[in-house]
Amino acid sequence: MKKIYVGNLPFSASEEKVHKVFSQFGEVHSVKLLTDPVTGRIRGFGFVEMESDAADAAIKALDGAPFEYRKLRVHEAFERVRTVERSTPGRTSGGNFHSHIGRREPVLTVGGQRSSRDKRYSQAALRRG
Repeated sequence: MKKIYVGNLPFSASEEKVHKVFSQFGEVHSVKLLTDPVTGRIRGFGFVEMESDAADAAIKALDGAPFEYRKLRVHEAFERVRTVERSTPGRTSGGNFHSHIGRREPVLTVGGQRSSRDKRYSQAALRRG
């Protein structure tokens, strides 16, 4: 069994449509398209699980193939390796980032208080003043 990454999907794609395309090459065990939690739209990529031989054939045939006016990006999916950064809590580590608990988060300092925000929100708060 192989897991296949499918990218550059249009917002109009559905799990049924992707299943239909991949089923031409063999039995599809599962299709999972990732969605944005706020809007509910697909994020433009997903994963398909198939048997090894069928997966290899599908990757070879569908990488760069047109799908609803877009060229698909198809390759074998690999497990993402997460790295954990080690630092002392409360200390900044280079630039505008604070790295405790193994994550790097932007830090906004306003009036001596430190709070984590995403970059856009931080810049907007600085402009307001």
